[in-house]
Amino acid sequence: MCLCFSFQVALLDRGWRRSGCFLYKPEMEKTCCPSYTIRLKASGFVPSKEQQRVRRRLERFLDGELDAKPSEQTEEQDVSFSREVSVSVRKSLGSAKREQNNEVEPIMKDLSEQIDIAVQKCIQSGEFPCNIQIPKASVKKVISAKRKKLAEGSEELLYTSNIAFPIVAAIKHTHTSEKGKKNVEESVLSAEVVSEKLLSAMDKVGKFMGFSVKVCKGHINFLSATRVVTSSERNDEESFSTTTRKSSSNNLHARKRKLEMHLKRSSFDPEEYELYKRYQLKVHNDKPESISETSYKRFLVDTPLIEVPPSRNDDQEKVPPCGFGSYHQQYRVDDRLIAVGVIDILPKCLSSKYLFWDPDFASLSIGNYSALQEIDWVKQNQAHCSTLEYYYLGYYIHSCNKMKYKAAYRPSELLCPLRYQWVPFEVAKPLLDKKPYSVLSNYTKVSPSSSSPQASETLGESTSEHEDMEQGVTNDDDDDDDVMYNSDEDSDSSRNRSDITNILISFDGPRLRYKDIPRIKNRMVLKELESRLVNYQKVVGAELSERMVYELR
Repeated sequence: MCLCFSFQVALLDRGWRRSGCFLYKPEMEKTCCPSYTIRLKASGFVPSKEQQRVRRRLERFLDGELDAKPSEQTEEQDVSFSREVSVSVRKSLGSAKREQNNEVEPIMKDLSEQIDIAVQKCIQSGEFPCNIQIPKASVKKVISAKRKKLAEGSEELLYTSNIAFPIVAAIKHTHTSEKGKKNVEESVLSAEVVSEKLLSAMDKVGKFMGFSVKVCKGHINFLSATRVVTSSERNDEESFSTTTRKSSSNNLHARKRKLEMHLKRSSFDPEEYELYKRYQLKVHNDKPESISETSYKRFLVDTPLIEVPPSRNDDQEKVPPCGFGSYHQQYRVDDRLIAVGVIDILPKCLSSKYLFWDPDFASLSIGNYSALQEIDWVKQNQAHCSTLEYYYLGYYIHSCNKMKYKAAYRPSELLCPLRYQWVPFEVAKPLLDKKPYSVLSNYTKVSPSSSSPQASETLGESTSEHEDMEQGVTNDDDDDDDVMYNSDEDSDSSRNRSDITNILISFDGPRLRYKDIPRIKNRMVLKELESRLVNYQKVVGAELSERMVYELR
């Protein structure tokens, strides 16, 4: 079967998809996971922060600042891998910090006790309220990597405490909860003032051997005039210095990469097939025996679309430079094939069919990046083809987490499975949250004031046609969808006999309208044929059934 492009677009807008030459459509009211056709208007698309990060990540990769993940990792495994690394790093850092803390724990404990004594002296002298609850002071060690930034002159910052901040919070709490008492002075409610008072009280308690105590921005800092470098610190600094030199050297000699995209007509390419096999085996865990050239061609190479060559002269603004048809969009980095997007370019839209990529580059989120590129392609080629407006992302399944990324490309619309009207995703989502299968266009009756500028003109034009069908119908009744579906069925049945007469039928070559074929005497054969034609017309629509060819074999 061959399809012209107007047929393909019309079928897309009735919930159909293609896999090779095979056209299919789910029975929405019967399947456990209803699949809604999803699209977006390219001119209105605004990338989210996450989508912008995808672009920047790939740009960093091309600039040589970022490496792709090893080939053993798939995209999902990369997420798990990075989490494991993060946990491992955190554990290592935590262990190192604990070792450092254990090394100086007696000193830190003594310093904390001295601060607690100073707090009590301030309470006894009336500088702090006597009824406040203050936690025990905590002194922390300043890691060696930060000491140079915080030290002043020849002194080195070793330990610090932020006890002034919880004291301020406690005073504020007491001041606001106990009405009628004398207000605490405004200066006392400052962490800087509190730390100064503690420093003064600590000087009265006694001098600290080997430390100079200073306050800075509310922190009590313990500094040593003599710099003592432990063996572990020396190793850390040497390691840090080596890493910095190595990193600087890598940045200076970073090799830039070149990304190229090639759009080619759908055809069998051995290189693409090898990449497809690797993708299926590593990402989808397919068995080797399930992958063959035949199945690959049937799935991603074969197409029912008739090719239309690039535009010329009079048709210059009607066809994009590449023409119309089925294509493979190749993504190459330094001439290495890393991804292939299978797409259909039609007069109204670019329809994304499939994408397979090199598992070595899973960390680059090539799936998201390719979608952004395809949306950009639609925008750029509207100058050549004014009717080219939409980007079709395939099916959206609300209950499937792996499918939810499609709704992140906004403003998106879902196709109503009954009336074939486009409904903004934000409007459809509450209906799908309630139940997987929903007549999405019902929202016009449920929320008449919820009209959205994002809704396509199809929805507005079609609403009046179904007003009589929607009378008395609300979305709260579980049987709504079935009632309205049957209503449409009855309407179809009443006109079946007259409608099918114009269906174009092919008999192994000759094409005739049903009304023009010789009379079939066998009533059983006639009844079977008419039943098949009725069902055919129901799924493709009356208009398309008169323009497409129904092939009898």
